[in-house]
Amino acid sequence: MPTIVKRMPAIPQEGTPSPSSEVDHSHQTFEYFSGGGALYDRSRPAYPDALITRIVSVMPGRDILDVGCGTGIEARQFQAAGCIVLGVDPDAQMAQYARGTGVPVEVAAFETWAADGRTFDAVVAGTAWHCMDPVAAAAKAAQVLRPGGLLAPFHHASHTPPELDAAVGVTLPSWTSSRSAPAYRQAAADFPLDLNDRAGSAMDLYQPLFDTMAGGIRKAGGFSEPEQWQFEWERTYPRDEWLSVLSTRSAVIKLAPDERAEVLGSVRSLIDGMGGCFSMRYTTVAVTAVRTRTS
Repeated sequence: MPTIVKRMPAIPQEGTPSPSSEVDHSHQTFEYFSGGGALYDRSRPAYPDALITRIVSVMPGRDILDVGCGTGIEARQFQAAGCIVLGVDPDAQMAQYARGTGVPVEVAAFETWAADGRTFDAVVAGTAWHCMDPVAAAAKAAQVLRPGGLLAPFHHASHTPPELDAAVGVTLPSWTSSRSAPAYRQAAADFPLDLNDRAGSAMDLYQPLFDTMAGGIRKAGGFSEPEQWQFEWERTYPRDEWLSVLSTRSAVIKLAPDERAEVLGSVRSLIDGMGGCFSMRYTTVAVTAVRTRTS
C-alpha cells in the first residue's frame, strides 16, 4: 500500500478556510447517530493497517486517547496493535455500543472533557475532527499529550467511480451520488467543505479540511510542524452494503422520509446498472504533529 508523507503548507492556499472562519461546531448535536450503533459499526470502513502501524511506531508509549471514537472502529484496531485505548465521544448511545465491544468510553465533547490529570502518548480521531473546533481541539490535545506524544486526526477521502459520476452528471463526494444531489447539498449544509466546488479529485475537495486541521494545530501551539500522511486503498461495495453506508450518513438521515427514499432508490438503480457493485478508491489522510513542549 503506497504511503505518502508531506509537510503541509504553512500559508493556506487561496480559497482555503482559516481556522478562525471554520463553522462553529460547539453546539452541534449528534442525535442523528442515536440508536444506529450496530448499523454504523458494520457499515463504516475500518482504517488501513499501514496507518495504524505508522501511528503506533511513532508514539513514545502505548496509551491512546481516541477522540470522537463513535462505535470504536479505530479503537479496536489500536487495541489489536497492543495499545491501551480510552475513547471520548459526545453520543451516549454510540459510547454504549463501543463499551459493548470492549472499548472504555467517557461521554463528553472533547474540548470540555475533564482529563483529571491523565496524559497519553497519542491523541487520535477517526473521521471526527471536523466536528470540533480545530484550534480548541488541538489545544486540548496539547494539554493531555506527554512530551513527544503524537496528535493524529485522520479522515477518509473517497473517490467515487467515474461511471457513477457520469451517470448522475455531477462530481460530488461519494455520499452525494444520486439524482437528488441538490437535496443532499441542502441536508449537508453543516459539512465543513464547499460542496459547490466539485471539480477535481476527492483529494482536491478534502484538502481544505486537512489544511484547516493543520492550521488549528499551528495556532494552538506546542507542536512540531504538521505533516500529512496519505494511504491509498480500494474497497468493493455490493449495492446493499453501500445503501447501508448511506443510511448512516447524516446528510441522508436528516432528509424527510420521502426524500430519503428517493435518494436511496436512485442510488439503488444506479448501482444495479453497474452490475450490482462498484469499487471505491480511498485516500486515508492523517494530519500529524508531535508534542514539543509543556505549557
